[in-house]
Amino acid sequence: MWEDYLFPTTVEQALAILRDHRGEARIIAGGTDLILELENGERATNCLVDITRIPGLDGIELQDGYITLGANVTHAQVADSTLIQERATALAEGCQQVGGPQIRNIATVVGNVVSSQPAADATLPLLALDAEAEIADEEGTKWHALGTLFEGPGSSRVDSTAQMVTRLRFLPLSARQGSAYERFARRRALALPILAGAVVVETDATGKVFEGVRISLGPVAPVPFRARRTEKALRGSSTDGASIATKVHTVLKEAKPRTSILRASMEYRRELLPVLLRRGITRALQRARG
Repeated sequence: MWEDYLFPTTVEQALAILRDHRGEARIIAGGTDLILELENGERATNCLVDITRIPGLDGIELQDGYITLGANVTHAQVADSTLIQERATALAEGCQQVGGPQIRNIATVVGNVVSSQPAADATLPLLALDAEAEIADEEGTKWHALGTLFEGPGSSRVDSTAQMVTRLRFLPLSARQGSAYERFARRRALALPILAGAVVVETDATGKVFEGVRISLGPVAPVPFRARRTEKALRGSSTDGASIATKVHTVLKEAKPRTSILRASMEYRRELLPVLLRRGITRALQRARG
């Protein structure tokens, strides 16, 4: 377990502590995953660097055309945000699915991203929203596409012993755009999802043709997955129900759900995939039409 627990008051102080500890310190905010990992011996650290007292990292803002989330923003904040509910509905729906009320009030959205779980309830909507993460290190800050941060199940390219995600950002959805988050799980509280997915759609002025589609799914690959072949199949096609029902089966050619004792068999999950996707597209389309 750790020997020191420190509270920097600036990002620069946090990075300096990480530098001075030479890989033996680690960033913590909500800590709902990290503390368990430390207790179970899955990770090790001598020092935890708690960033919750750094001003300016706990807000949800519309800034320079982007919606931005600070590193300390919790799932409860996002789920309750009118801005997110109206301009990024899928994210509000995803954050509402995370754990129970106690977890949602503590766990951060950035933590959900850095945990790199393939079916993380906040990460999947952010991926469909084409979100970016601002990463700070000793060389400065730089925005990275969210999809580039995932290395494998539970393995992130963000090094929390030397780097810090300070903000997330994405463009708010506008007229003729809509989003939705779908999740299948066993009928049990706090259950892992059998499948989950987020959809963002954009229609033409008539509402009868898809001008844009973005789809993220999990767990159907080692990392949160963008279904780009299915997006391409839907883009430019009709928005009528029969066409959607046909096109969504493209997802079976690219997504690779596996049999899981905790979730379900591969065969069952492949049967569910087009159903989940069709539901998500239909709800997102309804919102895009206003």
